[in-house]
Amino acid sequence: MALPVWHTAGGKAVGDDLYDRVLHPTAGRLLQHCDAVLRLPGDSKGAENDVRIARERGIPVYFDIAEVPDHA
Repeated sequence: MALPVWHTAGGKAVGDDLYDRVLHPTAGRLLQHCDAVLRLPGDSKGAENDVRIARERGIPVYFDIAEVPDHA
């Protein structure tokens, strides 16, 4: 969801100044509407920040789809 906002704002390269000013705050606002977070594998400063925010807000964080209740 945040990537289209970044592109529309003129973002050119992942990690540029605009990326940090748009992506992370947008993701933080979106987390206000989440019941849970599924953290997919791979290195990502943004994803780790999302996990941190979710935990601070008491939002469950899962690391495998099998952990998500009623996922089937």
